[in-house]
Amino acid sequence: MLGVFLVLVALTGCQTAYYGTMEKFGIHKRDILVDRIEVARDEQEEAKEQFRSALEQFSEVVNFDGGDLEKEYNRLNDALSRSEAKAKSVNDSIDKVEDVAKALFKEWEQELTQYNNAEFKRESERQLSETKTRYTQVIGAMRRAESKIEPVLVPFRDQVLFLKHNLNARAIASLQNELESIESDVAAL
Repeated sequence: MLGVFLVLVALTGCQTAYYGTMEKFGIHKRDILVDRIEVARDEQEEAKEQFRSALEQFSEVVNFDGGDLEKEYNRLNDALSRSEAKAKSVNDSIDKVEDVAKALFKEWEQELTQYNNAEFKRESERQLSETKTRYTQVIGAMRRAESKIEPVLVPFRDQVLFLKHNLNARAIASLQNELESIESDVAAL
């Protein structure tokens, strides 16, 4: 447990240093947040396209009518691997959005104490509240979209696994013919 805590502290420190360095170069947390939201949106769109492509390949296998089953398995397995990688990219990009938003809101809340002008402070508090509300809606939409990925991957994984096992069964069945041939050869000795 202590190890996990130390890793979290170290990662938090790294992020704080990263944001500090970026701000020294004129890139503020708000800019990073906007950039990461755009990246996350793009990742989700790319994942959607990858899943469409995988669905097309899945449909081809479902309608498979003879031919090289192993080739079809390899194509579908590759599509599954690409889809899983895209799903991870979506998750990672949303996590990065949440990370920078957390740092941005923490900094904003801390800076509220620096106000001497009560009217400015109230206005900044109002803006913070509105911004948090909008952010919550955006991140909620991203997480809802992300949550739809796994239910698509589950039957896809099942299909790939089924094809693999089908290939295994065919390979073992073909060994039965070899066994009969070997038994015949041994009997002839």
